[in-house]
Amino acid sequence: MADTQSKKEKEKLKARRRQEKEERKAERKANSSKGESWETMLVYVDQNGNFTNTPPDPSKRVEIDPESIQISVGKQKDEPEDLIRTGTVNFFNTSKGFGFIRDGKTKESIFVHINACLEPIGDGNLVQYETEKTPRGLQAIKVKIVR
Repeated sequence: MADTQSKKEKEKLKARRRQEKEERKAERKANSSKGESWETMLVYVDQNGNFTNTPPDPSKRVEIDPESIQISVGKQKDEPEDLIRTGTVNFFNTSKGFGFIRDGKTKESIFVHINACLEPIGDGNLVQYETEKTPRGLQAIKVKIVR
């Protein structure tokens, strides 16, 4: 008798799950956007760059001369900074061969590698150096001790 009772419960559970699945399917079908017209799916951009559902006003249309459009960006000239900078070595690991210099003016931390040093440096040294841009940021080169 216990078997028949558990079988009935399992069948009720299956029927309830089937019913829930059918309800979810009907809800998805009701909320589906399939088959909507093309116009309801369009989004317009107004003159301020915001998205809107209303098409733009043709009276506010501005004509642009195609010849005035610049396809590429002109070369930007880097402003020459002070080529020779000074700063203090605030960390240098001689066993690993790298460290950081705290710039005297900007107080930014600049990476330095032992291969870019003209002489051995250590923590607390006042140094002169030049910088170069790398993919990871500025790097000190031609580093030498001032005092």
